[in-house]
Amino acid sequence: MSQTLNVSTLLAVPLAPLVGSVLAGIFGTQFGGNWIGRRLTHTLTILGVLIAFILSASTLKSVALDGARFNETLYTWMIVGDLKMEVGFLVDGLTAMMMCVVTFVSLMVHLYTIGYMEEDEGYNRFFAYISLFTFSMLMLVMSNNMLQLFFGWEAVGLVSYLLIGFWFNKPTAIFANMKAFLVNRVGDFGFILGIGLISAYAGTLNYAEAFAKAADLSALTLPGTSWMLVTVICICLFIGAMGKSAQFPLHVWLPDSMEGPTPISALIHAATMVTAGIFMVARMSPLFELSETALNFIMIIGAITALFMGFLGIIQNDIKRVVAYSTLSQLGYMTVALGASAYSVAVFHLMTHAFFKALLFLGAGSVIMGMHHNQDIRYMGGVRKYMPITWITSLLGSLALIGTPFFSGFYSKDSIIEAVHESHLAAAGFANFAVLAGVFVTAFYSFRMYFLVFHGKERYDQNPDAHHGHHDDHHDDHGHDNHGPHESPWVVTVPLILLAIPSVVIGYMTIDPMLFGEFFKDAIFVDAVKHPVMNELASAFHGPVAMALHAVTTAPFWLALSGVVVAWYMYLINPALPAAIGRTLRPVVVLLENKYYMDWFNENILARGARALGNGLWKVGDRTLIDGLVVNGSWKLVGMVSAWIRKLQSGYLYHYALVMILGIFLLMTYFVWLNK
Repeated sequence: MSQTLNVSTLLAVPLAPLVGSVLAGIFGTQFGGNWIGRRLTHTLTILGVLIAFILSASTLKSVALDGARFNETLYTWMIVGDLKMEVGFLVDGLTAMMMCVVTFVSLMVHLYTIGYMEEDEGYNRFFAYISLFTFSMLMLVMSNNMLQLFFGWEAVGLVSYLLIGFWFNKPTAIFANMKAFLVNRVGDFGFILGIGLISAYAGTLNYAEAFAKAADLSALTLPGTSWMLVTVICICLFIGAMGKSAQFPLHVWLPDSMEGPTPISALIHAATMVTAGIFMVARMSPLFELSETALNFIMIIGAITALFMGFLGIIQNDIKRVVAYSTLSQLGYMTVALGASAYSVAVFHLMTHAFFKALLFLGAGSVIMGMHHNQDIRYMGGVRKYMPITWITSLLGSLALIGTPFFSGFYSKDSIIEAVHESHLAAAGFANFAVLAGVFVTAFYSFRMYFLVFHGKERYDQNPDAHHGHHDDHHDDHGHDNHGPHESPWVVTVPLILLAIPSVVIGYMTIDPMLFGEFFKDAIFVDAVKHPVMNELASAFHGPVAMALHAVTTAPFWLALSGVVVAWYMYLINPALPAAIGRTLRPVVVLLENKYYMDWFNENILARGARALGNGLWKVGDRTLIDGLVVNGSWKLVGMVSAWIRKLQSGYLYHYALVMILGIFLLMTYFVWLNK
């Protein structure tokens, strides 16, 4: 029998990081007079996130083992007609899992930040921001209605803007955070349209009430068109997910978010902002299941992102950008799974990906610290003998990313590939090719980075920026000289070790209950008749060990192995080969270096077109029509009429008597004519 969770406990989960953020943001910065120092600032924020994690883990235990559930309104903000705007929590398997992932990864990032941001002047401000980020994401995943969902959605966008532009004296950081802000506004416009349509036609913002009316919505069409209303709603909602979860073509902001400090790169890419879109579509599964058009659209967008963003990772030389493009590719995999109606598989990959991607980002940051601010993998090599903990944890993260059997990424990634293969949607053919090709691409660029950083010849002396910061700033230089790599302090390596553990074992431990058990039974809805993918996966599943052993006979395993071997040969055995291939395929390399010219298109076509349209509306619409014709024209017309009428008001009595006599004469003439 299901139990009800304690309201106070649930409230404490998001409020604990919020309290830490407020205390650090007010009393730890110039705003509050720097009343508390660095040690107390990071203690308060870490304590807040630690409390949230402990309570989240307790909640997950109650949900998974005791069947506990919670779905209640805590506060009614306003009532407009029949529409209620409320604050409330919905806690089921999906929410409990997300709460644990968000708080655990955030806790690791908070600990890591003590070492990484040690010399930064904005130390306290950074802790305030990342705790606020954690609060925002928790409010998003715990919501039981679309108003609160939208609040959390916009809050994570706002805080990401502050964090990407954390070093606000760097022009590139300011450009990157503005880019992220504007691109997400495009997606959010679609998102709020979808919410508005649900509100207008279902008459509610509450999840349960809206889902109860899903069948009624599926029978309606958008007024004035033949389009199914539910299809329009789902596509609008997914456009929001495209912006937040960086799907093509709204992906362009995510690689540039690397301008922020490495800890926030890990938090954005692993557990918070980019996973919000995946979570939202999974939460809205009762609506998405009603539209195959929307599911096909989702699958195509995800397949394009998974494959073509992976290609861009091949030519990146900045260690953080390689990992960033792997995030884009893996988000594409999750999106493909959503399109295949394998929502639980997408969320499962979201969870496993959060651990190994946070590990890879924090490992990259550790390398940057050990390499004295160098981020260019071309000038690394042989780092493993200097940084053994960073090396082994990064290797484990890379093995999980490429889907090595028994590692966490293998169970989720292989399940996605199998789900797409079993899907009967029209887009499944292209998506199947994309996710299979993406396996080789992912393995290649992941181990290209791994081999160039940790193995081979040491190339530190070839770095043209060896004696000054890679980005011409000193925000994370940590005050070290350039005498060679060194292992990072314990506050950096401990989070790496703690993240490496779930990166290896969490998939093995949880695949059965999450995909084939009842963990998501009342959180995710799938029409098993129309979309029997999960049933087909269940019939082929015979346990995690059998799945891993069977993998050696499948195409994904050999594609991943081929990617590793090719990277090993090209960058350790025959390092002249990549340059030769680059010269032969120069047009392709130029296309990839320019990121498919998406930034050029956005800046020169869309932005200039929008500016031209704005100038046209200003000059023609505002200045000429509104100001010139309506505003100025109206007063000029009134002035002309007034000037003419003013002449009739002479002030002489005999003029008025004459007018009265003429008026009487005209009236008498009119009535005489009327009576003839």
